[in-house]
Amino acid sequence: MSAPRTAPSRGRFLRGRSRIDKKASSGHGPGFMGRKNIPHMVAKKIHIVSLGCPKNQVDSEVMGAILAESGYLLTDRPEEAAVILINTCAFILPAREEAIAEILQAAAWKTGRKGPCSHLVVTGCLPQRYGRELEEALPEVDLFLGTAETPHIGRHLDRLLTLPKNDRRRRSVIGRPTFLMNAGHRRLISSTAHSAYIKIADGCSNHCSYCVIPSIRGKARSRTIDDILREAEDLAARGVRELIVTAQDTTAYGLDRKGKPTLSRLLRELAKVDGLFWIRLLYTYPARLTEELLRTIAEEEKLCRYIDIPIQHSDDAILTAMHRRGDNALICKIIAHAREVIPDVALRTSLIVGFPGETPRRFEKLLAFVRETRFDHLGVFPYSREEGTEAATRPSRISEREKERRRGLVMEEQALISREINSALIGTRQEILVEGPGELDGFTRIGRCRRQAPEIDGATHLRGGDPEVGQIVACRITAADDYDLFAEVI
Repeated sequence: MSAPRTAPSRGRFLRGRSRIDKKASSGHGPGFMGRKNIPHMVAKKIHIVSLGCPKNQVDSEVMGAILAESGYLLTDRPEEAAVILINTCAFILPAREEAIAEILQAAAWKTGRKGPCSHLVVTGCLPQRYGRELEEALPEVDLFLGTAETPHIGRHLDRLLTLPKNDRRRRSVIGRPTFLMNAGHRRLISSTAHSAYIKIADGCSNHCSYCVIPSIRGKARSRTIDDILREAEDLAARGVRELIVTAQDTTAYGLDRKGKPTLSRLLRELAKVDGLFWIRLLYTYPARLTEELLRTIAEEEKLCRYIDIPIQHSDDAILTAMHRRGDNALICKIIAHAREVIPDVALRTSLIVGFPGETPRRFEKLLAFVRETRFDHLGVFPYSREEGTEAATRPSRISEREKERRRGLVMEEQALISREINSALIGTRQEILVEGPGELDGFTRIGRCRRQAPEIDGATHLRGGDPEVGQIVACRITAADDYDLFAEVI
């Protein structure tokens, strides 16, 4: 007879780290809003918080559209909402910390009786990863939904709101992670209307030793080119000027489909869509950054000369332990070739420091690699030991304090490199996508150039003229700092 199971505590999901620094991450913070005419006599207001990566944000936008069409009124004010829905990330510990903090904050609206909130719903990767364990750890939550329930969100909420107040049956609906959105799923765009992500695939089949994504999101599943194009055309018709191509691994696109359509072919087709001006590519696996793909980026005017290449590390022993394809020599060769084919390319990467076995010597090699390679943008994550991964069983663990020290050293080096690269742009002419009113004295607008992705890179501060939000204007760079550019409208 087995021993009785101990109820899980919230601490089980939160072990001891602070939240991710904005400059070091590729995530997106909370916030989601949208409106639609409500057919019902009494509208239920719902507030959606979207956490994690752009892929998660797209799921939140799909759920927002479904709920709006089901008679719910979306609000960006939690104090007005009858239902608060939190779409969570659970990739690494800081993401779980952020998710739990948001859940407890939302629970305060529900239990504090200061507003109309009567129900709290948690969706996405956190329930997909931990399942029914969360019911005991977070009794404040009325319903947990896995990633496969995204298209069924309206039905789930309708059922939840008709249950008697104390009915706690079936608080979790967690199935196999098989959902793959298509052009038939409408989206309420939560990002600014002129820029939107397009998710070309879901899941991942790379099985890196530190990563839980395959177990949370399932194996890689690609959409068809025709389906992606239909969505891109719809987004362009709705005023989107910048399309940001995303997936867990965009370079794995098509490998799972009959005929194996390529990412290069998809990008060339997207470049033909009327109304789109910029197309940006994220999350490319270095070993799959082919000559064909580089030539496509170089030849298509709409494609930003910008490539996100998460390499994670540069030491061969660490790369092998991570189950990453390709060694340091291959990474250096690919980066050099990318710069040869696309001389003005802006390269972003992400690194993991403190992985088991990262000796001081191996870390110094990584630091030297950063100095020599000179990425335009770089983010650093301290290694997060994730249960259920192979890396979690490895010895030679490194303290959290030392991980943070190493992260700080890399970011200090990168700040110097970024300032030098940005300073070299002074006097050049750049196209700027205007995103909103200025945030600094003397600068009337803020935006981004082709070299800057939203949220994860710096911004460009504009003075002169009065361009509208969403307009792409010609500017001359006049100054620079570690991450941001300053420009005059031409």
